[in-house]
Amino acid sequence: MSRQRGGLAKAAASRKIVEVGIVPIIRVESVSQAITAAEAVYAGGVAIVEVTMTVPGAVDAIAQLVKRLGKEVLVGAGTVLDVNDARRCLDAGARFLVSPGFDLETVKLAQDEDVPIIAGALTATEVIMAWKAGADFVKVFPCSLVGGPKYIKALRGPLPQIPLVPTGGVNLETAADYIRAGATALGVGGELVSTAALKAGRAQSITDAAKQYAAIVRETRNKLAAPASAGD
Repeated sequence: MSRQRGGLAKAAASRKIVEVGIVPIIRVESVSQAITAAEAVYAGGVAIVEVTMTVPGAVDAIAQLVKRLGKEVLVGAGTVLDVNDARRCLDAGARFLVSPGFDLETVKLAQDEDVPIIAGALTATEVIMAWKAGADFVKVFPCSLVGGPKYIKALRGPLPQIPLVPTGGVNLETAADYIRAGATALGVGGELVSTAALKAGRAQSITDAAKQYAAIVRETRNKLAAPASAGD
């Protein structure tokens, strides 16, 4: 039986990831910081969050966020390394899974449980393996270290059918370039969810950054979709 998490089936969750185009990565130091960060991101108009398993009490944070924001926000689990962690996250209410690398068993579990998975890869071979195994999206990580937007564009040439989510080094200066290169969505970590800002009680700066990222994705996509003007 497939899991209908918070009324969002797999297809709807996948559509939301594509539509929003940003997956904020919450890699913080406590459950309370994770909740504050998620609320700040949502206040900025980004209704998706990924709570990484590196957060102390990550599963509890996911469960609390699902209870608080689950009707409005797509809550997922990140840095999921194996099926045991994946099951714990899904039982807590996670609606999608993200891994830094490719683990076949975890991908198969996500398929069985009817939730999207963004499986990690770096090389073209790894991207193809993850996609053929059933990943819904492929997280290209660490993208900035191998060419950034130019690398995404290079992968998209022979692999246009695979939805790529560049992660690592995505910031306000590079976000538009990644979208123009063909990224389906952007994985954004500390450049959006700043631990320093949370410690200083400046959650508003995260909200402001979320608004900026959302605007960049929206405006860049609109420009790409607009027909070329006469004479171009």
